[in-house]
Amino acid sequence: MKRRAFLAVLGGAALARPDMASADTPGRVYRLGTVTPIAPVTAESRGGQILIKVLEERGFKLGRNLTFEARGALGDVAMLPALIAELKAKNVDAIVIIGYPTAMAAKAAGITTVAASGVGDPVETKLIESLAHPGGKITGISDVAATLSAKRLSLLKEVSPKLTKVAMLWNKDDLGMTMRYQASAKAAQALGLTVQALGVREPDDFNEAFSAMNDDLPDGILMVADALTILNRERVFEFAAARKLPAIYEFDEFARDGGLMSYGADSSESFERAAALVARIFNGANPGDLPFELPTRYPLVINLKTAKTTGLEIPPTLLALADEVIE
Repeated sequence: MKRRAFLAVLGGAALARPDMASADTPGRVYRLGTVTPIAPVTAESRGGQILIKVLEERGFKLGRNLTFEARGALGDVAMLPALIAELKAKNVDAIVIIGYPTAMAAKAAGITTVAASGVGDPVETKLIESLAHPGGKITGISDVAATLSAKRLSLLKEVSPKLTKVAMLWNKDDLGMTMRYQASAKAAQALGLTVQALGVREPDDFNEAFSAMNDDLPDGILMVADALTILNRERVFEFAAARKLPAIYEFDEFARDGGLMSYGADSSESFERAAALVARIFNGANPGDLPFELPTRYPLVINLKTAKTTGLEIPPTLLALADEVIE
């Protein structure tokens, strides 16, 4: 049976069980929480709006039979267990999370969890048992780091055909992101590129990373996204622009915020699918029985304004491939 058909059958079976609650259960109010290592995904944010819209389409309406609580650690991952404990004390039915540290804190708390993004390979990090049968109380969206890394590096090489050495920035305290860096490094080596490994643990470490690149200038930069690198993204943008270095990032938000280009899972789709998983859980499905899903949309976003300001020329063939060009 094809995967898509299997998911449809599984979803139909879950909805058909007569003993399960549903959006039509009289007087039932469903409680959703969100937790991230950065800014909260509130009801007004882009991600929050997507969650609420998709849930409403499935019968869960904010203010009628749905409540929404948002928490964000603002870069202090040590706060995550306490934030999750707050939501658990409020008896939320499920939380939508971002990031591997958040997922691990949620797992430790034993709270029903849907991972929207940023958890890396959940099997390799021992977050779940398998993609098909996660087990425990977590499901969500995974990624395909090895395949994406090779594609990102090939895109970087199109901007800089003489690319031989690439600097990689990642948070080495985050196991999920460390594994994503390792996948990126293997992809680079397979392409014959030298990797300048620049693991960081705190904001001050970026100064050391910039110093290392100044002393031994790479031909391009690839940055792995997590709370630490996201919160320091503008420093990376500025360094890359000052040195006229092409840089590629994992999510479209980076290109929209001023990065040169991004290639990765469509964040809107990830939140849409996370919301659909939440709806299934609200309808009685066991999260540990819901397979982890892989994204299907991977937009290439190019910030042409940044390219012109930096003095980098984007080949017309690459511009033609872009899903979005920011001018």
